[in-house]
Amino acid sequence: MDRRAEFKRWKAQCLSKADFSRKGCVDEDVVEIVQLLNSREQFFTTSSCAGRIILLEQGMDSLEVQKRNCCWLLVSHKPCVKDDVIVALKKANGDAILKFEPLVLHVQCRQLQDAQILHSVAIDSGFRNSGITVGKRGKTMLAVRSTHGLEVPLSHKGKLMVTEEYIDFLLKTANHKLEENKKRIERFYNCLQLALEKETTTTNSHPKEKIKEKNNSFKKKSNPGKAHDKCVTEENDKVLENDDDDDPGISVTVFPEDY
Repeated sequence: MDRRAEFKRWKAQCLSKADFSRKGCVDEDVVEIVQLLNSREQFFTTSSCAGRIILLEQGMDSLEVQKRNCCWLLVSHKPCVKDDVIVALKKANGDAILKFEPLVLHVQCRQLQDAQILHSVAIDSGFRNSGITVGKRGKTMLAVRSTHGLEVPLSHKGKLMVTEEYIDFLLKTANHKLEENKKRIERFYNCLQLALEKETTTTNSHPKEKIKEKNNSFKKKSNPGKAHDKCVTEENDKVLENDDDDDPGISVTVFPEDY
């Protein structure tokens, strides 16, 4: 089957499926991003979470936090206050863990070049733990992620192990991270719009102009400091430099035949 036709079939199948997430719909803060990506023929989203503060109860016999085998005591996509957590903790008989999880967005792309465009947008917007995986059947996936999460145990076997003052401090930290996450989502959306507009302009330009652009692009790449346009202001760039120190390089994973 033609690669474009196969991708179109995958997209139709994915977007026609019911949403089986706990919420049952796309989070408000990422609706515009999801709609924009799905409106383009070379992309479709497979899963997303805008970011949240959660309180999980882990089983007393388990040594690892596994969402499928735990109880969700509190889930919020908005800032939380201490009383919210204190009330939820009273329901816990096992080990309770407070977590902040930033944006996670998975996008299937038609070609590697399409994934690379989104990868650059993600990195420039502050999601510096993003990466690309390529399966044997040619499925190219981009995962948009960052490293500014938070995970702290609060109770053990139903007994609170920290003070309420410390819980208040943790929530202020989590709420701050939630706000920063929202700013990065806004930057991602704005950068995505610019990148897609630029791509459309390049695709629709005259062949001679394309050749000229490619030549100019080649010259620019010879200068490491100007490899690609950054959709980040000087002020934002300083913030991002201090937030994530991990290497944003592209990772490629080959999946089994039945992927």
